[in-house]
Amino acid sequence: MELEALGDGRFIAPASPERGQRTFGGQLLAHTLRAAQFSVDSDKSVHSSHSYFLRPGDVDATTELVVEDVRDGRSFSVRQVVAYQGAVELFRSTLSFQVPEVGLEWSPQVRFDVPGPEAEIMSYYEFWESQSVGLDGPWHGRFRPMDILYINPPQLPEGSPVTEPQLMWVRVNEPIGDDRCLQEVALAYIADATLIDHVLLPHGYRWQDNRLTGASLDHSMWFHHEARADDWLLYEQRVETTGGSRGLGSGRFFDSAGKLVATCMQEGLIRWDN
Repeated sequence: MELEALGDGRFIAPASPERGQRTFGGQLLAHTLRAAQFSVDSDKSVHSSHSYFLRPGDVDATTELVVEDVRDGRSFSVRQVVAYQGAVELFRSTLSFQVPEVGLEWSPQVRFDVPGPEAEIMSYYEFWESQSVGLDGPWHGRFRPMDILYINPPQLPEGSPVTEPQLMWVRVNEPIGDDRCLQEVALAYIADATLIDHVLLPHGYRWQDNRLTGASLDHSMWFHHEARADDWLLYEQRVETTGGSRGLGSGRFFDSAGKLVATCMQEGLIRWDN
């Protein structure tokens, strides 16, 4: 999350900590949010982001971030951040920030009867490796700085539709401290993890299948309440629809008290080779 400031709204973000074929989308979400935070007044916090994945990034390369001031008002500020490697645009995000206000507040009552993160639960990394074909060694996602516990991994055989929500406990695996901005950046980083992976479940397939050509296309996120991303959060994920070689997933983050703290949606490419 440490960016090198170059001046004039430009920053250099570090290379990826993992060794996959392309940059993890959560890293781009986190870095663009962090760059935008530096350009707004400290009393404003992010409440939404809307982003497009345009090209895959090189995990070994740093990324240049360019921030554009779109609008500043008394209550809201809007920024656009573009991520480049060399002269190639990888990612573009528009983010909105707001001064905290007291107003009407409601969200539906939700109760999940699930084991807590202290229980013996399979990690998402173990599930990925158990489902992958031709994986040589540990999956590169293990090197991301987050913990993911998969509460209800799909155990049905191939071809059996799975439509129930997928539930996970997630957190950044290093303490961040009390800086709200850093906690928001960490939550954006986590939000991309596993969200698009489930869009094949209603068809009875898995994202790890080598017959799939898949990639993230876009991502939107809304921050409802302050949350700690270095504490366990329950991540509920649903498949909204598939069609046109695309799949749309939605996710909701709940804190340990059951409060809805953030919502996100992500669409991905799903080209299937029978």
